[in-house]
Amino acid sequence: MNNKDYISIGISIYNAEQYLGYAISSVLAQTHKYWELILVDDGSTDRSLEIAKDFAKLDDRIRVISDGNNRKLPYRLNQIIDEAKYSYIARMDADDLIHPERLERQLKFLIENPNYDLVSTGLVSIDNNNKVYGYRSPSSLDVDFNIVNSTYPINHATILVRKEWYQRNKYNVDFPRSQDYELWCRTSSNKDLAVAIIPDLLYYYREEGVISSKKLIKSYKAGYEAYSKYSGRNNLKKFATMRLKIATVKLLDRLGQLQLLARKRNRSELDLSIVKEHQKVIDTLLENASLGK
Repeated sequence: MNNKDYISIGISIYNAEQYLGYAISSVLAQTHKYWELILVDDGSTDRSLEIAKDFAKLDDRIRVISDGNNRKLPYRLNQIIDEAKYSYIARMDADDLIHPERLERQLKFLIENPNYDLVSTGLVSIDNNNKVYGYRSPSSLDVDFNIVNSTYPINHATILVRKEWYQRNKYNVDFPRSQDYELWCRTSSNKDLAVAIIPDLLYYYREEGVISSKKLIKSYKAGYEAYSKYSGRNNLKKFATMRLKIATVKLLDRLGQLQLLARKRNRSELDLSIVKEHQKVIDTLLENASLGK
């Protein structure tokens, strides 16, 4: 691998002041040093923009884009694609962390496997106190996505993508809640979803505590709309499943147990040695983060 293969990392920011400094610091800690970090503020009303600008002053690989408007995630992701200088684009959310070897390992995979346009990874779930409580990933390389599916095991924020693929497959701004699922359905229907999911746990996803019933219900409805559109079928079973999910969300919300959904996505049996390993990585990242606390 040519260690000067550069990567554009894009983060869309909306009111993420509590964790943004940690997210950026985890990018700074990458073993692969050849990157630019594009921070796009989506009309934040907290200190997020200020924190982003403070980091940009300290590292010329970081640039900040802000127009003061709230245009939602799909618009900002398309903006990142247009702004990216390099041939590879990495996704990341503003309140998450990434493993120090994330960019290095994913880039190595795409260079060694030119028949793939995207590579996703496993993830580790963390709570608002940065504590590991679960993880999920395929047991082996997962690569078969040539048919429109009701679900895809692609963790959106973990992807590294060839820019040329992104340029021909932009996000649909009419799907602010399920922009990733709509993209997978559309590209698989066009036989243009050459994605590999590697089992490596390289992404720390702040999942518990951020789930809301309103957002989940919108996502389920948008997901069914995308599936119906690109599969060419109004599947009664899929519709019933969607309605059941919505009913379950409403019930759990009334019972104050909505966060159970975050834990249910992870493996039921956890290897404590893996939990300890990644908790150590996270603790080190937090100790080294000095800006934006």
